[in-house]
Amino acid sequence: MRQFSSAVETALLEEYVDFFILIKLEFSSNYYFTSLPYDLDYDGQTWSSDGGTFEYDSPQTSSIIDREAYRVAISDVSGTMQTEIANNVVGSPMSVFGGFLDASGAPLIGTDDVFLIYKGTVDSPTITNDFEQRLAVFEGTSPMADLDMVRTLITSKDGMDQYSATDTSFDEVFEDNELELKWGKK
Repeated sequence: MRQFSSAVETALLEEYVDFFILIKLEFSSNYYFTSLPYDLDYDGQTWSSDGGTFEYDSPQTSSIIDREAYRVAISDVSGTMQTEIANNVVGSPMSVFGGFLDASGAPLIGTDDVFLIYKGTVDSPTITNDFEQRLAVFEGTSPMADLDMVRTLITSKDGMDQYSATDTSFDEVFEDNELELKWGKK
């Protein structure tokens, strides 16, 4: 069972519980976004509210090992995320954290107050534009996503050279070599 700090436990006993989300994207630069309506200083970083965290999946736990996906959508008015996507962010780390607000509406940001919701890598980045807003949508997968992956391996001299230029295992496969094999009874 997850252990919370006493401040979080107190906040959870309130009649109305309010929370916030923090999203960390590790692309060519690191990006820190918060769902709060104001910027937040946490863990030595300023988490920006300007990104407009529009959508995020609910936290969930899974008792089976599978390709669990997690989705976040961020406003991309400036086009920064579109540029990052064009530069290939697939496989880049993505983390989502959650936290609670106390009774006065202040975020609880102690080391034991903020908890990890999701940690994985970006799998399917897209840009959506419906003429009212442009969103960068990132679907992340867990490290177990590789269990589903199918990798094509071309078994030829040129195909092996793509993996290692010093590999000589296929150098003589397609040459015209004759070998006399003796088999059967003498």
